[in-house]
Amino acid sequence: MSMNSVGRPTTPQAETAAGGFASLTGGRGLLQDEALIFEMGGWQKTGVDLPAASISADELGDLVRSNPIGLPGLSEPETMRHYVRLSQKNHAIDLALYPLGSCTMKHNPRLNEKMARLAGFADIHPLQPQSTVPGALELMDRLARWLKTLTGMPAVALTPKAGANGELCGILAIQAAHRARGDEARKVVLVPTSAHGTNPATAAFVGYSVREIAQTDDGRVDLADLEAKLGPDVAAIMVTNPNTCGLFERDIVEIARLTHAAGAYFYCDGANFNAIVGRVRPGDLGVDAMHINLHKTFSTPHGGGGPGAGPVVLSEALAAYAPTPWLTHGPDGLILQEEAVAEAAGAFGRMSAFHGQMGMYVRAYAYMRSHGSDGLRQVAEDAVLNANYLKARLGDLMSPAFPDGPCMHEALFDDSWLEGTGVTTLDFAKAMIDEGFHPMTMYFPLVVHGAMLIEPTETESKQELDRFVTALRALAEAAKAGDADRFKGAPHLAPLRRLDETLAARKPKLRWRPEGPAAMAAE
Repeated sequence: MSMNSVGRPTTPQAETAAGGFASLTGGRGLLQDEALIFEMGGWQKTGVDLPAASISADELGDLVRSNPIGLPGLSEPETMRHYVRLSQKNHAIDLALYPLGSCTMKHNPRLNEKMARLAGFADIHPLQPQSTVPGALELMDRLARWLKTLTGMPAVALTPKAGANGELCGILAIQAAHRARGDEARKVVLVPTSAHGTNPATAAFVGYSVREIAQTDDGRVDLADLEAKLGPDVAAIMVTNPNTCGLFERDIVEIARLTHAAGAYFYCDGANFNAIVGRVRPGDLGVDAMHINLHKTFSTPHGGGGPGAGPVVLSEALAAYAPTPWLTHGPDGLILQEEAVAEAAGAFGRMSAFHGQMGMYVRAYAYMRSHGSDGLRQVAEDAVLNANYLKARLGDLMSPAFPDGPCMHEALFDDSWLEGTGVTTLDFAKAMIDEGFHPMTMYFPLVVHGAMLIEPTETESKQELDRFVTALRALAEAAKAGDADRFKGAPHLAPLRRLDETLAARKPKLRWRPEGPAAMAAE
């Protein structure tokens, strides 16, 4: 979608003299088709002039290139326009509401970016002597202090790179704690049916077998089933709170009590910490380990593979097993304890070669300082308010998966309201693209049939939410009115039409190859 048409009215109000609708004109008509850069012309030219080499290449031996390099030759304007056109085909939080559930796609303040680009942070190297980077160590220490304060936990490991890596860190710390006390018979991790898929994958990767915990009809952990499955073979439970259904686990304290009574540890998936930051401290709930996605809760850009950061806060029972490096206060100031000796003797090892993502640390710390404790509390309050507003505005046309009571940070709908319309969740999502909005998360969590999971975050104003609601209500009314054709072919107005997503996943084309021999640019 082009920027000019994002969030356009679903029902245009005025027709133009040419018979079209005024709201359908503008940027969309100017959006140009764009080929792959390798398919563009220009193999015989180059965008830069280089002088002939003054030294013979004979000394390079067999390192001299014998074949063309295979890169298209483009001028600077051609290259610039190519990437600008590609950017116009992408959706982004800078363009409009990005309603992906469980992803916390929130606004990234430019102040954070400015701070991350300061030379003292952006230009340092992980192999520099520690004595040359005291400012970076000080920032890491202050970030750690904020994370421990916000979670009520005594220790934090900063090095994990993102959520799944943080899960691995927490489970390895739990495994190390069991080994330290000679309790290696515990080979099972309990995971709710609605958990993120990385939870059971992480437990299995470490060598545990996974046992599922049932869910109640109102979308929460079944306490009776949990208690029945806890035993001397259980090492840990992994519970997301607020959970993936967008609900707070109201029995969370009892879950922790039962887990600890059975000799196991409580791992909390912190992907949804944005919903409770400043309001609830996980340590007060009995949590032993929890990862925090800095690139979600504390507003650092994420998506496209990273970079991310997933520090793990640890309870007193697990603090001694945190991975190295440890940030410690020595007689000469802050130092990174690289080896598992002295107070770090119990560390289970390292999570990565270096010390983490400095850019992510700076962005998260800038976000914390600019918001303050009261601002972070308001982040959670506004995120929950926005989600409940969407649930209330859409609940009469769409079917909330758990209609009783408020939700937390995301509103979850099932597809029962689409029965008899001939329209599926996927059809509805594709039609949203024609309205200028990115689809919500679809078909997840798996415990809800045809799930549509919407997380507005605190970023959105009421005006923006109303624009979103207007579009969804119009689509819902069209589906119920029997206009299935509008949905089956959607998106109609995007640069590309609907793809065969199953085929694309099973037989992806990851490398471009020319259809026939082509002349290549000179070296």
